[in-house]
Amino acid sequence: MKKVITYGTFDLLHTGHINILRRAKALGDYLIVAVSTDEFNMLKHKEAYHSFEERKQILEAIRYVDEVIGEDTWGQKTGDVQKYNIDTFVMGSDWEGEFDFLKEYCEVVYLPRTSGISTTKIKDELKNNNG
Repeated sequence: MKKVITYGTFDLLHTGHINILRRAKALGDYLIVAVSTDEFNMLKHKEAYHSFEERKQILEAIRYVDEVIGEDTWGQKTGDVQKYNIDTFVMGSDWEGEFDFLKEYCEVVYLPRTSGISTTKIKDELKNNNG
C-alpha cells in the first residue's frame, strides 16, 4: 500500500482544497492529511475560522481522505513520514523546494495550486463585502 501525506490549515474549504486532496490521493492508496492545530496556528500568528476539531471533522468526511492527524510544530514532518511509513509527501507548488530535505525518506511532490481561489482571497472578499 502506497501512503501519501499532505499538510495544511484547510480552513474555509474550497475547490482548491478538494483539487489538491484529489490529486494527492491519486498518487497513492492511502492519504493522511495533517491539519494545523489551533495552538500551532497561534504560534504562526494565523487564525482559522473553524476550530481544529471542526476542520478535522470536515476533512474526515471527504472521500479522498483516509486519516486526519494534527500538526503541532513545523518540525514534525520528518517524524510523521517515518512513523506513518510515508511513500510520498505532497504540498502546493508555492512551497517548492521547502521540503526537499524529506527526499531522504520519501518522494516529495509539489502540486500546482488551483488558480483564482484561496482561503486568504475568500477572507478578504468577505471582509470587503461586510466592511
